[in-house]
Amino acid sequence: MNAFARGASCYARDARLQQAVAWRLARHCRSLPLAEGPVVDLGAGSGNLSRALAAQRPGLEPLLVDNCPELLAEAAVPAGRCRTWDLNAGLPPEAHAAALLLSSFALHWLQAPEQQLRHWCEQLRPGGWLALAVPLEGSFASWHQAAERAGVACSALPLPREGDLLAALPPGCRPQRQQRLRFSCRYPSAMAFLAELKRHGVNGGASAQLSPSELRRLLKHWPMQEQDQGVSLNWDLLLLLARRDDS
Repeated sequence: MNAFARGASCYARDARLQQAVAWRLARHCRSLPLAEGPVVDLGAGSGNLSRALAAQRPGLEPLLVDNCPELLAEAAVPAGRCRTWDLNAGLPPEAHAAALLLSSFALHWLQAPEQQLRHWCEQLRPGGWLALAVPLEGSFASWHQAAERAGVACSALPLPREGDLLAALPPGCRPQRQQRLRFSCRYPSAMAFLAELKRHGVNGGASAQLSPSELRRLLKHWPMQEQDQGVSLNWDLLLLLARRDDS
């Protein structure tokens, strides 16, 4: 969490894709029929999703749960609506029997995303909803391609597969909306992209540390857009709304 802490203020200000996806996910939640019960934003970070939900469904005030106090501080909500908690340990007690569990750009950071997703669904109250946006395997294709061509490790965070996530949904928790979305983000150079990750404190979830010579090889083999228009990075996302059966 130290890396997230160092980049907390930058992430809250600059994570535009995360903000856009949070707004889209919140829009799908604005008319959901909700029973009594907790509403919880899991991996809330700096509060993108909760702010988007408040703008589109006034009066709904989620509990923000994250393992990084510095990010939660950027959300600027009352202390009683924040909970510092490591989601690798499951849900905090306040999230049990939830009417709505929300999560955007968080599940893939956990050690066992499929296992935790199943746990989240099992903790919903009957009739409760899960609203999820998560990056998928297939994201960062140009990064993986460059690493393969250069013969170096790709340090991008391994991402879950859509099929594995859907298979993890327990019986009685049924998808009501399921979309695979692709977004493309352009950067002046590959180095500019990697520098942004470092500035935000996430480093792509680096699973390998490249030496200076390996980094130079990686950058040399990174495919450029036509007419030197920089590099393009894709995000493949799953947007999922699932509901637990009433019985």
